[in-house]
Amino acid sequence: MTLGANPQALLRIGCGSGFSGDRLDAPGPVVEALAASGGPAALMLEVLGERTLALAQRERLTRPQAGYEPALLDLLRPILARCLAAGIPIVTNGGAANPRGAAEAVLGLARELGLGELHIGVVEGDDIRGTDALRDLDPWEGDAGAVLEPEKVVAANVYLGAAPIAEALRRGAQVVITGRCSDPALALGPMLAHFGWAEDDWDRLAAGTMAGHLLECGAQVTGGYFADPGIKDVPGGALGMATIGFPIAEIGADGAVLITKPEGTGGVVDRRTVTEQLLYELHDPSAYLTPDVVLDVTGVVITQEGPDRVRVSGAKGRPRPPTLKATVSFPGGWLGEGEISYAGPNARARAQLAGETLLERIRLLGLEGQARLDLIGVVSVFDGDGGGLRGAMDGAGDLRLRLAFASEGKPAAERAAREVLSLYCCGPAGGGGVRTRVTDRIRTLSFLVPRERLAPRVTILSLGQSLGQPLGMKEAAA
Repeated sequence: MTLGANPQALLRIGCGSGFSGDRLDAPGPVVEALAASGGPAALMLEVLGERTLALAQRERLTRPQAGYEPALLDLLRPILARCLAAGIPIVTNGGAANPRGAAEAVLGLARELGLGELHIGVVEGDDIRGTDALRDLDPWEGDAGAVLEPEKVVAANVYLGAAPIAEALRRGAQVVITGRCSDPALALGPMLAHFGWAEDDWDRLAAGTMAGHLLECGAQVTGGYFADPGIKDVPGGALGMATIGFPIAEIGADGAVLITKPEGTGGVVDRRTVTEQLLYELHDPSAYLTPDVVLDVTGVVITQEGPDRVRVSGAKGRPRPPTLKATVSFPGGWLGEGEISYAGPNARARAQLAGETLLERIRLLGLEGQARLDLIGVVSVFDGDGGGLRGAMDGAGDLRLRLAFASEGKPAAERAAREVLSLYCCGPAGGGGVRTRVTDRIRTLSFLVPRERLAPRVTILSLGQSLGQPLGMKEAAA
């Protein structure tokens, strides 16, 4: 059943990826469960974080045809034909910095698979670099005091909402590829296309956004990033985690939401997993700002209806905010990194001496930048750049020393990383396993853009019989 054919029918939306780097085989069981249901359904693939987008923008600076999710074709190859046959549209933010390039690559995949027809909706307009939309912007509260210097901007992308996704689906898109949009919009877009909810039906938009938020991180709501042995156990132990099922939301025309997962997969859906994911990344549970609605989850009721079936109700919505968040990227200098291992008797003291030697070498060479040392195996996660905890912990016998050196210039970063390599013969006894790398970095800040400055647009790229067009790859703009 296609979206919108019967707006009163239950809509199932599955999530097959929660971030860039997620399991490539995860979408398969979700697609099979959606197809077996026989009702209207959609699949979302969420692969775009702010860091991921910054990396994509950096990639496109040197390779203009690149800049989209590198694993997008690997995710789609096993499921694309099955989704088309079952009438399950796919919605993904895998376009990253280059949605059109991603769409062209997917059309190439369709030709490779021998698919005779495919319509891809490309959502653009989130990229505002070089436009008037960048002028006189206020910083987001998390970056208070930040100053926007347009001439230094590498990339600027605004979080779009669900409306362009819904438009693409209404126009017949079988795959929708976006750049930067809000993660819940990947689910809310199909809901708008199917149910036809009004743009000011705030409570239904809130319920749909809540469902999208529960889905957006994939296995986090089915036991991933949840398991804590002996405290929060997931059935099946390692096997259960290795076969963890990704989530499916069942949504009613009234906004009713139930979270489940494919039968026979590992993991668990219960009140605890759903509660954790509901609160994940909510800066204010009473006012979660999205491009589509301000979501209030403080009155939400979470009810276990059966094994791996959890009902979530009570979301409330208020009018959407007048501004949208933009991730603005600037040159971030260079990072030189090097690691070396020390093990056995007195390893702690040898690693400590190696670290002090590196700092002295950086001082003697006059390298300009900021150095950080980590003793992995003693203190690496909780210590600060000043290393205040390193001297307080002893007893480890297998350590890895890491130097990170941030500099505005590449030569200084390269020289600092090389100093780790020199520890083989110039450092304490028994060092080994040196690895170094130098990275060109991008720094991101967030600013608020008045929504009236934006003009999202939808283009349909097609292979085969193109919505009434002749055979071949055609383009139909909004």
